[in-house]
Amino acid sequence: MRALVVGAAGFIGSHLCERLLAESWEVLAVDNFCTGRRSNLTCCANQPRFSLLERDATYPVSVPGPLDWVFHLASPASPPKYLEMPIETLLINSSGTHHLLETARNKSAEFLFASTSEIYGDPMVHPQPESYWGNVNSIGPRSVYDEAKRYGEALVMAYHRKHGVSTRLIRIFNTYGPRMDPFDGRVVSNMICQTLRRQPITIYGDGSQTRSFQYIDDLIEGIYRLTSTNYHDPINLGNPDEYTILELAGIVQEEIGIETQLVSMPLPVDDPRQRRPDIARAREILGWEPQMDVRHGLRRSIEYFRSELDLASRPVVRELRQAHSPGGTPR
Repeated sequence: MRALVVGAAGFIGSHLCERLLAESWEVLAVDNFCTGRRSNLTCCANQPRFSLLERDATYPVSVPGPLDWVFHLASPASPPKYLEMPIETLLINSSGTHHLLETARNKSAEFLFASTSEIYGDPMVHPQPESYWGNVNSIGPRSVYDEAKRYGEALVMAYHRKHGVSTRLIRIFNTYGPRMDPFDGRVVSNMICQTLRRQPITIYGDGSQTRSFQYIDDLIEGIYRLTSTNYHDPINLGNPDEYTILELAGIVQEEIGIETQLVSMPLPVDDPRQRRPDIARAREILGWEPQMDVRHGLRRSIEYFRSELDLASRPVVRELRQAHSPGGTPR
């Protein structure tokens, strides 16, 4: 099997590349490194069936030879990143999706689009099944991501219905694990890195809002299983275990063995009050459900972030990070 993986240097994309290579696929990776990190692809770099193109997939990407699959995982995904790059986020999920669907169509390849639980917005239905249409503010700050993904889903289904492209849609709920960017502003990376640095943990709002946290290996297993099906409607991939933000902060501090102060900050505009996937469809279609409990997954993640922070503290590495980050902000 030969796959084009777009967004390959991202947290999820790099793990998917590694899994495909382990399954004897050939992988053509594409990334423009606006949020992806070259270090994430170290595990793949010396593999003979792996090649990397540095391209902006907002524009057409020329792919030599045949293709069996196109995996579209390219997009800023953490709120600080997509708020910093709102237009880029909209374009990669609209124009980029269009061009990649055309590639899949021309190559007679199958196509997977990485959507998000954020398409449910601040949900009025709990837990969220795939049949729920969502509660999204179409002009709010978060709309650059939420509506971009909703449009991407619509475009994928249009290509499936009109052109017969064999498509897959996954809605990814909060996912964490090694290769996350320590500086991307997501809740798990924030809490772990702040605690390791003995800094106060930032809690937005009163901390009663809930999230469901999925370990990266479980997500990749779900994606890989989906490639063996012909199911074209959306499928939630997430862990149905639900925690308040305050509960997560307590678990992180317990696992690290350091207790720091909790500092309250205003809740961001349109921040969801609750988030939990209904995974009945994934269980039925894929025979899939998460295997990693949150404490075990956090222990693995803590060790990863500990090594990343140690590396980032070295002066030469710190200067390189700043030189290659927009506005000098480490990514």
